Amino acid sequence: MRVEDAPIAGMKVVHLDVHGDSRGWFKENWQRTRMVEAGLPDFGPVQHNVSFNETAGTIRGLHAEPWDKFVSVVTGRVFAAWVDLRPGDGFGTTFWIEIDSSVAVFVPRGVANSYQTLEENTTYSYLVNDHWRADAHYVNVSLLDESLEIPWPLPVTQMSEKDKGHPPLAEVVPMPPRRTIVLGANGQLGRALAGILPNAEFYDHDVVDFLRPETVENFDWTGVGVVINAAADTDVDGAETPDGRRRSWAINVGGTVALAKQAIRHRFTLVGVSSDYVFDGTEVEHGVDELVSPLGVYGQTKAATEAVLATVPRHYIVRTSWVVGDGKNFIDTMRKLARDGVSPSVVDDQFGRLTPARDLAQGIVDLLENNAPYGIVHITGTGPVTTWWQIAREVFESEGRDPNDVQAVSTSDWAAGQNRAISPRPRYGTLRLETDGS
Repeated sequence: MRVEDAPIAGMKVVHLDVHGDSRGWFKENWQRTRMVEAGLPDFGPVQHNVSFNETAGTIRGLHAEPWDKFVSVVTGRVFAAWVDLRPGDGFGTTFWIEIDSSVAVFVPRGVANSYQTLEENTTYSYLVNDHWRADAHYVNVSLLDESLEIPWPLPVTQMSEKDKGHPPLAEVVPMPPRRTIVLGANGQLGRALAGILPNAEFYDHDVVDFLRPETVENFDWTGVGVVINAAADTDVDGAETPDGRRRSWAINVGGTVALAKQAIRHRFTLVGVSSDYVFDGTEVEHGVDELVSPLGVYGQTKAATEAVLATVPRHYIVRTSWVVGDGKNFIDTMRKLARDGVSPSVVDDQFGRLTPARDLAQGIVDLLENNAPYGIVHITGTGPVTTWWQIAREVFESEGRDPNDVQAVSTSDWAAGQNRAISPRPRYGTLRLETDGS
């Protein structure tokens, strides 16, 4: 068996081993392990369809469906043809070959599929990775559109009325890409993603509420290719209270469990955002392969979330730290204190890097666009390692205040002065910028 690339992006031609003797022949028409190792996508078929054709010259298609297909012939031969109906430079690209029992073809979503039978009693077979639905959106093109220059080898003997009504290529609207969903639309990361992903769908807890798992179950996940979960309970100190602990676990872990179930069921890529708080901060710099060792409840929920995300076949665990963006953040707080004439005390024994929310958002988009290997990746700002005290001094100076108005204080002394529950913080929150490449 061998796998070859076709002229249409993402298409694969598979030459199968057919073993024959006096009884007939045998072949492994779909063998996941060997085919994936040979370069075929692990596309996860869930339905098997068979089309029997009595007459040579029967023609079917050209249908672009919202799922991937693996087509082959059980008996007989067909002349098969495809047209790329996805948006982009490849739109309108054609490809055709003859298929017998020794050849199969992987057809990506959005590529129109068709064939003409070359023999009587031909049986055509195809696996698809989504269940057929009456409301599925198809994009079709005329089988006989002369602009496609498809050299059908036989006179057409059978063709459905529906197929006769397909438009020429010049009138075809391309198949829309799979949906990208962003949850947590009103958070710092969600707002940053909105500036980069104009065609994505953005939802907040009024639609998908992790405290109500049924809102995840009942959401329409049809046609979704990517979900970026930018929703989280980030009240680090509040998570140390009884009510806050339950809330943090329900939102961060329970919400991820609900999403993971849908990601596995619908085979979409799930991006989850984690934190330097999964580490105890004893290492000066944390690598992706360091074992998690959270100190507080918030960090524990993030570590548990990572374990859940790892069960999803297509997942990215994006660890980050010290995010600042559009919304409540440390920089804005210090800027307000500077303008109000306050001289705050700020901890000087926690070390890390600031991460602009837009840099984090762009890093996530780059992962997706570059088809990076699934697994854990660290995305933070690339600036120098610093402390909250040093950052506060810079903000004060930028506001025209004397940076010495910011007093340095140890984390333990600062916590002792708070009249509320305080979560332990990792001393070193610096993440080594790398991926685990899994």
